[in-house]
Amino acid sequence: MNIMVLLVVDAQSLITTAELYQFDVFVENVSKIIKESRAKKMEVIYIRHDDGPGSGLTKGDMGFEVYDKFKPEPDEKIFDKQFNSAFKGTGLLKYLQEKNEQNIIIVGLQTDYCIDATIKCGFEHGFHMIVPAYTNSTFDNEFMSAERSYQYYNETMWKDRYAECITLEETLHRIGAH
Repeated sequence: MNIMVLLVVDAQSLITTAELYQFDVFVENVSKIIKESRAKKMEVIYIRHDDGPGSGLTKGDMGFEVYDKFKPEPDEKIFDKQFNSAFKGTGLLKYLQEKNEQNIIIVGLQTDYCIDATIKCGFEHGFHMIVPAYTNSTFDNEFMSAERSYQYYNETMWKDRYAECITLEETLHRIGAH
């Protein structure tokens, strides 16, 4: 049996907004994966980014909390971070290693920042990183549109290098077989 966990990264109220690339698809797909993971008793772990006081993204700020449609259950783990990688200084790595986790399905924000860093660091720590289609998103930046960023990372940078990039349907199938 595959040992697998769902990692929901930085899907926080302040940045989970309609300006994200494919916002409606992103919300629908992440909601489906969370629901199926819970139904199959697969662990769902949340990561929140803390940018510090005055940023709107720090403990105590409404924007810091997980987006309403993805809210964690009371018994689900939450790790807070201050760096792009969910593994740096959070205790996540030790937690996953102690549980002998091997496969991480990763969803959340932002494609070109914390998702990218977490995928690459997870790969370097020996995890099999799984990226379901249209379950990560980002905003336009000064160099690329959000769509181009999404395509670059999901279709070129991670695929067959750092992660297995698969369809939503394949992901749901694997969770069901979990």
